[in-house]
Amino acid sequence: MSLHTRPQRICVLGSTGSIGVNTLDVLGRHPERYEVFALSAMSRVDALLAQCLQWQPRFAVLPDASLAAQLRSQLREQGSRTEVLDGVDSLSAVAAHPEVDMVMAAIVGAAGLAPCLAAAKAGKRLLLANKEAIVVGGALFMQAVEQGGATLLPIDSEHSAIFQCLPEDRSTWAQRIDHIVLTASGGPFRQRDPATLHEVTPAQAVAHPNWVMGRKISVDSATMMNKALEVIEARWLFSLKPEQIKVLIHPQSIIHSMVVCRDNSVLAQLGTPDMRVPIAYGLSFPERIEAGASRLDLLTQPALSFEEADERRFPGLYLSWQALRAAEGSTAVLNAANEEAVAAFLDGRLRFDHIHRVNAQSLEQTLPQAGECSSVEGLLGLDQRARRQALALIAELGA
Repeated sequence: MSLHTRPQRICVLGSTGSIGVNTLDVLGRHPERYEVFALSAMSRVDALLAQCLQWQPRFAVLPDASLAAQLRSQLREQGSRTEVLDGVDSLSAVAAHPEVDMVMAAIVGAAGLAPCLAAAKAGKRLLLANKEAIVVGGALFMQAVEQGGATLLPIDSEHSAIFQCLPEDRSTWAQRIDHIVLTASGGPFRQRDPATLHEVTPAQAVAHPNWVMGRKISVDSATMMNKALEVIEARWLFSLKPEQIKVLIHPQSIIHSMVVCRDNSVLAQLGTPDMRVPIAYGLSFPERIEAGASRLDLLTQPALSFEEADERRFPGLYLSWQALRAAEGSTAVLNAANEEAVAAFLDGRLRFDHIHRVNAQSLEQTLPQAGECSSVEGLLGLDQRARRQALALIAELGA
């Protein structure tokens, strides 16, 4: 039985991506509990049109006005009452709408910062799949969560696993945790000779062995920058020092992460590699609902194994601790550089092994200025400076 007397109204930001699609799949299994209030996409008009016709949300949002006009016309032809909004400010408006109960933040990249902050300030239940928002926002983001009285629930499988291993009373976390261990599959190049990484193609980089994800996140997994961003996210989510966060390669992706307690007990969350599990947990917390994922059968699983993360193969992972120990705002620089480097790689403008060079050099050369991290405008300005620096490095390196 749900704790709520009416269906919870949900805004899904990034509804046409893998997290958004999986969220709608879970919602569809519980129509009595949830109602889709708003959907948004970056540019996939056809996919958003199909979702609007199925879910009939109050609002649909596209950042580009011409694409929004196209969707508006198509919905009108279908007799839909969904109101189509455009512009980045509209994302924040629907995220903070008084009638919204929950926001699934699944926009990829720093573009998700403003609507996440709006949802936090409005006191929403914020299901955070957009790790870049907290990587860029840092203290400012967490302050908005606290001041707005929002409920922040992690959706990344690793952070959801840590959250599920901890008691609901957050005030007890510090006295319980010695450190946490984030697990990583190692991606498609876990056993590849590091000397051959310059030959990697985009098609090879997006072919993840365990998870179905978007292209950008798949490349991040291949470089382990995805895990680097998760280290930074964990620092803020769980109020940890950088040295309290460890990473282990776990190729089977069955143990999603672990908490090592002060008494050396180790608490772990296990499950099949299916993002619907953490999504369902975030939607229903503190309850548990059916997610649609297959049940983990330990008798049919291979032996679970663990490896150290090879710094020669995954140098990007270690930039996370470097950025956390550097000046405030350095994590925003790292994220911005990585977004530009990955986009250049996917476009054929940068070699795979040069993604790390762009990230490392940007981190060294783009120094945050005093006061830049105290406002959204300052952070976005820092983000743009870092992108310009990264683009200059990309132009120098070439493909």
